[in-house]
Amino acid sequence: IHTHKTMKLLYVFVSVSSESRGQITVTQPEAVSSAVGGSVNIKCRTSQNVYVSGSSHLLAWYQQKDGETPKMLIYGASTRVSGIPARFTVQAEDAAVYYCLSEHNPNSQWLRGCCESP
Repeated sequence: IHTHKTMKLLYVFVSVSSESRGQITVTQPEAVSSAVGGSVNIKCRTSQNVYVSGSSHLLAWYQQKDGETPKMLIYGASTRVSGIPARFTVQAEDAAVYYCLSEHNPNSQWLRGCCESP
């Protein structure tokens, strides 16, 4: 018997504002799905440039599985946290909510945007 497993990732956007000074919107696609063994491209778009510290963009990715706290996967836009595998195919255990967290510094005010992706 051939079993076809599908993993769904849902993407929601959340906007974050710093008082009345400005607003940053972080958006992601509504949903992405893939069969196990396939690949998924998760995108995160911000309405303002992400702040750069040294040579790193202050953007991180988190994964949250049902009933668990969020776990950081990537920081500095592309650096994997120790222990996070560098694989390119979807596995059943990848089913989760994925959050994109970005930091911005317009007009000398720190703003943080976060969006989610189940």
